[in-house]
Amino acid sequence: MKNTGQLSRRQILAAAGFIGLAGLTGCGSGDDGADAKDLSKKREGAMQEYRAGQPFKATEPLTFSLLHLSNPVYPPKAGWLFWKELTRRTGVTLKTTDVPYSDYEKKRSLLIGAGDAPLLIPKTYPGQETPFVSSGSILPVSDHIELMPNFRDKLRRWKLEPEVDSLRQSDGKYYLLPGLHERVKSGYSLALRTDVLGRLGLKPPSTWDEVYEVFKAIKAEYPDRYPFSDRWNQPEPAGALLQSVGQAYGVRAGWSYLNASWDPQGEKFVFTGATEKYRQVIEYLRKLVDEKLMDPEGFTQSDDDAVKKLLSERSFAISANPQELVQNYRYNLQRQVKGATIEMIPVPLGPAGPVVLGGSRLENGMMISSDALKRDDFVALMQFVDWLWYSDEGQKFTKWGVEGVTYTASGGGYRVAEGITLMGSDPDAPKDLQKDYGFYNGVFSYGGSWELVSSSFGPDEKKFQDAMSQREELPVDPAHPLQSVEQEQATLWDTPLKDHVRQNTLRFVLGKRPLSEWDAYVSELKAKNMDQLIDLHNKAYERFRKEHG
Repeated sequence: MKNTGQLSRRQILAAAGFIGLAGLTGCGSGDDGADAKDLSKKREGAMQEYRAGQPFKATEPLTFSLLHLSNPVYPPKAGWLFWKELTRRTGVTLKTTDVPYSDYEKKRSLLIGAGDAPLLIPKTYPGQETPFVSSGSILPVSDHIELMPNFRDKLRRWKLEPEVDSLRQSDGKYYLLPGLHERVKSGYSLALRTDVLGRLGLKPPSTWDEVYEVFKAIKAEYPDRYPFSDRWNQPEPAGALLQSVGQAYGVRAGWSYLNASWDPQGEKFVFTGATEKYRQVIEYLRKLVDEKLMDPEGFTQSDDDAVKKLLSERSFAISANPQELVQNYRYNLQRQVKGATIEMIPVPLGPAGPVVLGGSRLENGMMISSDALKRDDFVALMQFVDWLWYSDEGQKFTKWGVEGVTYTASGGGYRVAEGITLMGSDPDAPKDLQKDYGFYNGVFSYGGSWELVSSSFGPDEKKFQDAMSQREELPVDPAHPLQSVEQEQATLWDTPLKDHVRQNTLRFVLGKRPLSEWDAYVSELKAKNMDQLIDLHNKAYERFRKEHG
């Protein structure tokens, strides 16, 4: 990532605005107070002196409940070393509610709405906490970060205050503890059969226009097959692909889609799914489907079906992340197709140029049930969260496990122990760090220093990340916290609008609705209160700018 050493005007506005806001609510994003709440009676199990860089160990055994996403790649096991070692080190036992990936968002909402949510609610992406704010069911965590020295330390050292301030609600507080990255880390792009490209005299594409030309050449060679058949269609069709193509056009799409997005030229918020840039994303994918360069089933099929097509050479390209590239695609292709090679390319470029969408140093994070504040062990809970998710030692533990048992360290580097594989590092190893030991679990292991994040990079990911790090991160959207009444109204409008965008994106791309009906589609969005939603965001922006700018 390019680092100009300066904040953009919008970042300065956001930071300056929250300095003013801090005067009303406590302090800045690294020093929010606890609203003078007396926590002296809520210190059961807490350490009396707890500082950044210090191990956490509860003074008596504690149990905390946690919503746990069950990843199909490494479904949870009661016998994982992770659980046992976590309790040994911290004195804390986690009581988990395991939920499959496909049901996680729905189950989370149902549990919170019913008042039955576990204390700790991880795997929540920025923005997903907003619907639960007005009910008082989740904790305003910014009131209590004085209990989290490691979290505060990383905010300051990595200059993450503007990004975290963007999470604040109209009351000046934020309700999500996000994952914190020292540097931008990109995760998804396309993987292509490079042996096929080489045989056809083609180079790996660097732009989406070149992707189109490569697919045309493959189609000419294999007219009875689709060059591209995709995956990752949950919780929405082609989430990873739309995100990648959207990035090239400078618009949030797919997994990163938000209804309201900032237009820097017009200096106002606009409705993402009605913009010309979003239409251009749809037009590009429509062209791939129309010319039979992309399998239409790639927007609805299961991950397994998509991978089976790749392995049986019914397709030659698929969305990828570094783990799937090595552990799934390459490993299995080499055993099924003689001479097959496959590589993941940097996200292809488009009209927006070499950019990475802003805010990507914040990852999925943690909501905490407001019931936690009623407990006598509240302080210990916050210390535990701070150590496990935000301390260097806790992050190393959740990623690599136990030194001498699951990994070895030498010269600042890490390697899984002999007989253990991590994301295909040793395909013939009898044990897997994730499946058999429970480490490198996405519920616990994310974010951190670049040294730690890059410590598990294989040659493929290092090459990919080196290329992506040369791109410029777009600044975060300016602060525009909605008031509680506005937020309640926005929540009522937001989901129906997002659903309509998703449904019609798929219909346009698959040709089930002609693009000549784009204006009609926009009119349908207006009928679902599109303009009113955007007015709320722009009024909130203007109000905040005038009060704190």
